[in-house]
Amino acid sequence: MSYDAIVLAGGAAQRLGGVDKPALSVGGRALLDRVLDACPDARTTVVVGSRRPTARPVRWTREDPPGGGPVAALDAGLRQTTAELVLVLSADLPFLDRDTVRTLLNPPGAGGTGGTGGTGGTGGAPGTDTAPGTDGAMLQDPDGRDQPLVAAYRAEPLRREIALLAAEHGNLTGLPLRALTAELDLARVTTQPLASFDCDTWDDLAAARARIREHGTVLDQWITAVKNELGVDLAVDTKTLLDLARDAAHGVARPAAPLTTFLVGYAAAQAAATGADPAQAVAEASRKAADLALRWAAEAEADDAAEQNGSG
Repeated sequence: MSYDAIVLAGGAAQRLGGVDKPALSVGGRALLDRVLDACPDARTTVVVGSRRPTARPVRWTREDPPGGGPVAALDAGLRQTTAELVLVLSADLPFLDRDTVRTLLNPPGAGGTGGTGGTGGTGGAPGTDTAPGTDGAMLQDPDGRDQPLVAAYRAEPLRREIALLAAEHGNLTGLPLRALTAELDLARVTTQPLASFDCDTWDDLAAARARIREHGTVLDQWITAVKNELGVDLAVDTKTLLDLARDAAHGVARPAAPLTTFLVGYAAAQAAATGADPAQAVAEASRKAADLALRWAAEAEADDAAEQNGSG
């Protein structure tokens, strides 16, 4: 689905003492880069805020005057887009993922004729995710709060309502987002519970950093970080690689585990360079290396057994 993305990264971060919040890191990656990773296929990505290094190319703009608030920032970003569908995100969402973005862009029931989750117009009860509104879709957090900066909007009604607000108030400075979203027919969608977690305070930042190191998620978070750092776009079969590392460590020697997985990755890259599917290349190289490690271990066991029989 063709869409543009707008990331608002120019807030004052008052509860963080005015620091450059989008540059703060979680899991070794800037918050802004983590958000940009959730929408890599946006046709155009506009960041509203001060220029800074980013992991991928973006277009920069700023509301006038700077610090004019979220509606003014959204208007500035919208002026740099041309797609009919616009993804709007804040720059402080460490756990936003691509699945959530896909759900916002194509909410459940998108082929239907009406919405039961709108905020206004003909919409109905919030909290449902069975039919989209006519003007887009907005994330609703686990406590039922709307998240207008984790949303996908149709550009035409968004531009229309911004223009009406500007005409009514004279300018957009200081206007809250609810003044805008209240006039739009938006579906509410729910996804994984951390998608809307934002870092407004130092405690929030500490909680995010602690959460990515939790036992159940640390490997997924680490692999995602490494792939982004190395520019690798590949589905990693963690279980297969961990099983291979275990077989190499137990059947050969502990240092064989990282060396073997490195060689498997190298072999898979060579195969992919000749046109092979990267994921299948990893699987095939892992299978061959694991079989070798098991043969190596069986040979050692047979030698040990023969030696024990001979000494008996």
